[in-house]
Amino acid sequence: MGIQFGGDYNPEQWPEEVWAEDLKLMKAAHVTMVTAGIFSWAKVEPRPGEWDFGWFDRVMDGLAGAGIAVCLATMTASPPPWLSRAHPEILPEGPDGQRRWPGGRQHYCPSSPVYRAHAVRLVEQLATRYAGHPALTMWHVGNEYGCHTRQCFCEVSADDFRRWLRTRYESVDALNAAWSTAFWSQAYGDFDEVLPPRTAPTFPNPAQQLDYLRFGDEALRACYLAEKAVLTRLTPEVPITTNLMPQHKPVDAFAWSAHMDAMALDFYQDPYASDDHIRAGYVFDLMRSARSGQPWMLLEQAPSAVNWRPRNGPKPPGAMRLWSWQAVAQGADAVLYFQWRQSLGGAEKFHSAMLPHGGTDTRIFREVADLGRELASLPGIEGTRSRAEVALLADWHSWWALELDSKPSTALDHSRIALDHYRPLFEAGVACDVVPPQRELSGYRLVVVPNLYLLTMSGAERLAAYVRAGGQLLVSFFSGIVDAHDRVHPGGYPAPLRELLGLRVEEFWPLDAGRSVSVGGGAYTGRADLWSEAIDLEGAEALAHFTTGELAGRPVVTRHTYGQGTAWYAGTRLDAALMRALLDDIRAAAGVLPVLPGLPAGVQATVREGADERYVFLLNHGAEAVEVDLPAPMRDALAAQDAAGATGRVALAARGVAVLTDPVG
Repeated sequence: MGIQFGGDYNPEQWPEEVWAEDLKLMKAAHVTMVTAGIFSWAKVEPRPGEWDFGWFDRVMDGLAGAGIAVCLATMTASPPPWLSRAHPEILPEGPDGQRRWPGGRQHYCPSSPVYRAHAVRLVEQLATRYAGHPALTMWHVGNEYGCHTRQCFCEVSADDFRRWLRTRYESVDALNAAWSTAFWSQAYGDFDEVLPPRTAPTFPNPAQQLDYLRFGDEALRACYLAEKAVLTRLTPEVPITTNLMPQHKPVDAFAWSAHMDAMALDFYQDPYASDDHIRAGYVFDLMRSARSGQPWMLLEQAPSAVNWRPRNGPKPPGAMRLWSWQAVAQGADAVLYFQWRQSLGGAEKFHSAMLPHGGTDTRIFREVADLGRELASLPGIEGTRSRAEVALLADWHSWWALELDSKPSTALDHSRIALDHYRPLFEAGVACDVVPPQRELSGYRLVVVPNLYLLTMSGAERLAAYVRAGGQLLVSFFSGIVDAHDRVHPGGYPAPLRELLGLRVEEFWPLDAGRSVSVGGGAYTGRADLWSEAIDLEGAEALAHFTTGELAGRPVVTRHTYGQGTAWYAGTRLDAALMRALLDDIRAAAGVLPVLPGLPAGVQATVREGADERYVFLLNHGAEAVEVDLPAPMRDALAAQDAAGATGRVALAARGVAVLTDPVG
């Protein structure tokens, strides 16, 4: 079947005579799959219980006749106006009690039984009608859960939260203990006294806020699962997914992955961010890792500019191709866009599309069609997988807890800290999985922990067992501080990791905005900012010290032999060069090699392997042409010619791509 290629198809925005032209041009652009019906609820149910599927039947039949697969949306992402008029109680409220009104999308409370009942009723109609339809290839449930309504604080949500708490804690005494309600006279006598963490005179209870983030994620997932249950019952053979968003705080991708037949992602790289391909790399690796290396789907991207940034720059020539191939290189088996035909009206009329306002005689359409042809020429990539010897840990519960208020510093940003640790691996050309702390770690040579502020005792023991068995572990600052209820682990920071790391953090010393300090010691000399810690050694070896600031002379980078392995620690945010130097040394100790040695700056290399084929992807994210030496002559499948040179060499233009197959000769 090959890599799926296409985009969101919204034919209801256009007169029916345009549909035939759409099918003709889709074939010209090598489209193999569309997602259809995402925002069609008001069109198929214009009034309560009055169904009009005739027009959509013709859309589905036309796509089937053209040989185009359909990832069919459940149409529940944006309720029709009649629903909120008849049932205003479905509308969400913010923490300030202000209602969010219709006029955009996602104007529903995730906990609303009325919304869920109407959504399930619609899905029953869809699944019954299109079960067995030749175009139906996959189900797309909802759309971008938590994008606009991340949480709701209404009375319906309050009741649902109390139900959730009863299930989680069973007794109000257990709730009081978990939430530390002895502080500020917050002790509850009954679950009915509990409210969502609405706007309060000062800091709300942090454990309450953390649980509400957990509850919010589960409330959104309950909407997904209610629809999925219908689809599984009526079309058990059709796979089911939904489109997640990158580094999206409200939705725990790892928790959702167990309920998805394939991970699917919307990713919109910023042409004005020169290093956004590194953020893309992190998110793509997370998607690939979430279901243990299974290929995933890039379900939305932009062919060029978006409409929602303050400055919406177009993708320069070659960027769309490069970034699409990056997704494939990092495990995607589908490359789709929002959307097929550019809208003439509505909020996204200036969001680029595969078929722009200017039609087919445009750079965008030509680049899209060329990419479709390239992807179709390499069907063997589908289903191949990547392997990594390095794991970077990410945990939504720790993220939620870290970024609550009342911390030594509110400048700690989970996503940025993660990228600070991912960047040197990416730039070194090292394959990396992004996994939750619960994942089995024994197969990795190196595990990187950017920040696990929230760490359970069992999680800490898993890390200790990994190192005892011979693993190399890097842990960074402000990790292992609190338990699952945001209660500080007793015994001195970081209590669960003190023995493993061979140190004690006596005091946190966050750095003021714009301030940095010097770090020195052998190869580790440079600057650090954001955070520092007063570290006492308890068996660890100091590899670098602070050389300026209040902590001058105190250790900052340490190494500790533990069992058969080694635990490394960084008590600050090292500058990029320092972090690269440190991770290069740890990689060497772990025996982790790059995919290809000696890559020019800006060139990414990845590998996907199947039973019969091996693909090496080279992507030049730089602005200059480069040449890459290969360990053996290899064939560039896109250029359809053998790489030249006695040792094998590939020339990559700026934003150039090569897909190399197994050594020849």
